[in-house]
Amino acid sequence: MALTGRAALLAALGSLPVGIWEPSWTGILAVNAPLAVACACDFALAAPVRRLGLTRSGDTSVRLGDTADVILTVTNPSRRPLRARLRDAWPPSSWQPGTETAASRHSLTVPPGERRRVTTRLSPTRRGDRRTDRVTIRSYGPLGLFARQGTHKAPWTVRVLPPFTSRKHLPSKLARLRELDGRTSVLTRGEGTEFDSLREYVPGDDTRSIDWRATARQTTVAVRTWRPERDRHILLVLDTGRTSAGRVGDAPRLDASMDAALLLAALASRAGDRVDLLAYDRKVRALVQGRTAGDVLPALVNAMATLEPELVETNARGLTATALRTSPRRSLIVLLTTLDAAPIEEGLLPVLSQLTQRHTVLLASVADPHIGDMAKARGNVDAVYEAAAAAQAQSERHRTAEQLRRHGVMVVDATPDDLAPALADAYLALKAAGRL
Repeated sequence: MALTGRAALLAALGSLPVGIWEPSWTGILAVNAPLAVACACDFALAAPVRRLGLTRSGDTSVRLGDTADVILTVTNPSRRPLRARLRDAWPPSSWQPGTETAASRHSLTVPPGERRRVTTRLSPTRRGDRRTDRVTIRSYGPLGLFARQGTHKAPWTVRVLPPFTSRKHLPSKLARLRELDGRTSVLTRGEGTEFDSLREYVPGDDTRSIDWRATARQTTVAVRTWRPERDRHILLVLDTGRTSAGRVGDAPRLDASMDAALLLAALASRAGDRVDLLAYDRKVRALVQGRTAGDVLPALVNAMATLEPELVETNARGLTATALRTSPRRSLIVLLTTLDAAPIEEGLLPVLSQLTQRHTVLLASVADPHIGDMAKARGNVDAVYEAAAAAQAQSERHRTAEQLRRHGVMVVDATPDDLAPALADAYLALKAAGRL
């Protein structure tokens, strides 16, 4: 089989007489001169790297757990063909572990005056912005003995959005919402309901809903039906302080809170309510206001994408004051924060009355399912001690939740998988009770 390129050259050099390898200048020059000439020719025939043109296109956003394709177009303006290895470098969190080498390195050949595309597929493991700045290209000659290497700037940003895994619960919650929205009868009356229609009385109806004037004009008893009011204001408050950094399972508590907030926002916007977002610890980290029903969810997802827990204690007074400025009229304020005793008793409780006097307040907190598993453990001494510690932790959370309820706060405490549907159910319960 014929040898080509580098293999043929090395075979030719290996066939020289043994005597030529004697350690003399003549022998050294006799061996190295052909190799030097070959390398010089290979270098001269390699396409220049500095003159290459690089442009990008492709995805600019992706949900966490999905993949994004970023296209890099390489233009070769020289008269020599480009035979290259290319490394498209991105931050390590842009790929699943072990896949970076295969995904970021490409081989390509570009004839003179033409262009070629290579696609880098990203599979991010974290939320936020993933930025790349430079591309390294190594251009080889036809023998592959020598190469030119250079780096080009080719900036691009891909925003990794929250996965919104709780959207699977949205159809069932919307079905419940349709029942409350007048498509089936709602007989609950309160400050948060408005008149819908009249229908004939049936045994079991609330007698307070009887419309006596309408009854006097007909031969049957007429009752009013009610539907939840629209255009109510909901403020979602994400606590981004140190307690939100605690990991429950594979993700921080903040991620579970954001997922629950997104489901509630999607449900409330379908109900005709206005939804705003405030992310706060010691200063405002994100603020979304005044969006229409069709724009609110994309705006929330985009604002949440870059949020990270801050390792500082949340300023409860600052959070309360900012929430009151953001919601000048009566609203539902949803606090997505911790139920740990110290932050609640020392931070939130002293200023809570400022919120509850003017607004309906709902607090949602992420519970650790591992604590529940520990509380059930038995079988040896270590397991019993763990169960006792877990029972004490659960007792403290229940006590803190009860303190909040005595101050008029509705509390939702659930594991990451259950928090989003539980919060949506609490919202629907407020609608059904006429409190929203």
